[in-house]
Amino acid sequence: MLTVSLLAKSFGPTPVLNDISLDLPTGQVLAVLGRSGCGKTTLLKILAGLETPDRGDVRMDGQSVLSVPPERRQVVYLYQEPLLFPHLNVFENVAFGLRIRHVDAATIDQQVDAMLNDLELSDQARKQPNQLSGGQRQRVSFGRALIIRPRLLLLDEPFGNLDAQTRATMQELFGRVAKQYAMTALFVTHDTREALTIGTRFGYLDRGVMTTYDSVADFVADPRTGVHTELAFWESVQTRAV
Repeated sequence: MLTVSLLAKSFGPTPVLNDISLDLPTGQVLAVLGRSGCGKTTLLKILAGLETPDRGDVRMDGQSVLSVPPERRQVVYLYQEPLLFPHLNVFENVAFGLRIRHVDAATIDQQVDAMLNDLELSDQARKQPNQLSGGQRQRVSFGRALIIRPRLLLLDEPFGNLDAQTRATMQELFGRVAKQYAMTALFVTHDTREALTIGTRFGYLDRGVMTTYDSVADFVADPRTGVHTELAFWESVQTRAV
């Protein structure tokens, strides 16, 4: 569904993205591991239409979208901060995208109720954002994004501000909902375990250069990802415990 070809971007004399190419089929989640300053946010902004590349192309379903304005790309970009509407309750935050598309009230009620149930938020429907936990606010943000069925979902370390337990819960929930709704998504993170938990495909972004992998084994075997080192650490801990 998404094809990125030789994408490059510099800010002044500093190159940020260097001829990035990748393919992402419909219904797949590409987990991209990358440290701070690797260029991941710039990549997501270009895909969302918020930045213009110096060269290269971005295609969705075979058509270039570089000249398509952000609001017409059917792409949703989620940050660490949920950015909910503070004056709307949970139900109305999720319903917002349907209301501005003039969907009839009965359909809105049915679709929002179903989405809140899938996100385990049915009992929070009438609460305001300031009455929710961090994980609940992030779930509302997902619901608002998914309810309009975007072609592509872009996630910029969305669980980075959550505590470890809530983060693990959100990873599990995201994986379940992504599969249920056949989401096509690009999820960037600096956490190796999160990448392995979230992704169906994997990439590594380092100083503007993207490496994609044919299998999980190839991703784990690349020493730059740090996955093999982490596995070795936990194996040594288990050995000492025995």
